[in-house]
Order: sequence, then C-alpha cells, then structure tokens
Amino acid sequence: MDNLIQTLAVYALPVLFAITLHEAAHGYVARYFGDPTAAQAGRISLSPLRHIDPMGTIVVPLVLLFTTKLMGGGLLFGWAKPVPVDWGRLRRPKRDMLWVALAGPASNLLMAIGWVLFLRVLLMAGLIGGPGDFWALMAQAGVQVNLILMALNLLPLPPLDGGRIVFSLLPPRLAWRYGRIEPYGLVILIVLMMLGWLWPLMLPLLKLGQWVVSGFL
Repeated sequence: MDNLIQTLAVYALPVLFAITLHEAAHGYVARYFGDPTAAQAGRISLSPLRHIDPMGTIVVPLVLLFTTKLMGGGLLFGWAKPVPVDWGRLRRPKRDMLWVALAGPASNLLMAIGWVLFLRVLLMAGLIGGPGDFWALMAQAGVQVNLILMALNLLPLPPLDGGRIVFSLLPPRLAWRYGRIEPYGLVILIVLMMLGWLWPLMLPLLKLGQWVVSGFL
C-alpha cells in the first residue's frame, strides 16, 4: 500500500500537467487558426479542473494502477475531456486541422524536455540525493507520461491526433473514406491494447521521442 501511495504521489502532477497542457494546446492553436470554440467554452486554461474527465482521468487510471500493482505491475491509462473544436470555423479547415491536431503531442514532447531540464537543474543545484529521490522519480515520471501520451496520440487512428494529421494530408476523396473509421477508433484502440499490439505500434514513436529528449540530458 505504501508503494502504491508513493506511485500516486510521484505520478499525480506529471499526469495533470500532461493532460492539461495537451488539451489547452489544441484549443490555443484552434483559436489561432480562427476557431474560438474552445476559448468560448473556457477550455484554453491551465487549470486541470477544466480538462478532467471524472471517469477517464481519475477512476480508470486509479483502478488500473491499483489492480496492476497488486499483480506486480503498474499500468496507467486514461483520458481527459476533449477540447471542442469546430473544424468548419477554421480558416482553411483541412490544412489547419493538421496544426491543431499536432499541437497536443507537440506540447507533450516539450513537457518531456521540460522535465529533463528540471531534473538537470535539481542535480546541478545539489537538491536531490540520487535517482531514488522523490523529485528525481517525479521528473522521470514526467518524461515517461508525456512520451507515452505523445506516442499514443500520434497513432494514425481517428479520432486520435495522428488520425487527424493523416486526414489533413490525404487527398479529399481518400480523406473522406479514411475519416469513416472514426466511429470505430476507440474500439480498435481497445482491441489493439487487449491483443498486446498497441505497445509495439507505439514503440517507434516512443524511441523517436526518447532520442529527442536525450539531446537535453
């Protein structure tokens, strides 16, 4: 139980920052390209309360973490409330969709770099005693959470951000056909996870993110 409480304490801030800035980034970039929907809904905010989904952000991650910890693992999976974007209000919807979608994963990559720099500052200042120090563990969790969230969202599966990016790059006729997958996207994602195929699909994106972050170590 003590180990579970420590894990929750280590991951709480990184997870909240990761989902909050990810969703706010979508809304900010959408507003930049002409859609004020998220701003009007108060979703361009750094307050986690604006983005938390009670089930996806709290209940599901806690249940997964608790049950997998009992079995010797430690799985974290969840989601936040999607930021509302009216694609039709973007100045050039199909083109601008790419940048709105990319904003979320890009924010996670920047946060992973930020956690690495935070760890470096603590080490240089002599404020942590070693890799097992609480703040060192939190920084490592921050890198891990953000790279996983980045990789997951970049998978080319609508309605994930990667699916939106692919949609924006395809010719109109192919994009329309590709977009018809979206109602089944979540089901496909769950099936991939249950079959053990999700992690191998994410691994190349994770390695790319790790390579970028390693340049700041």
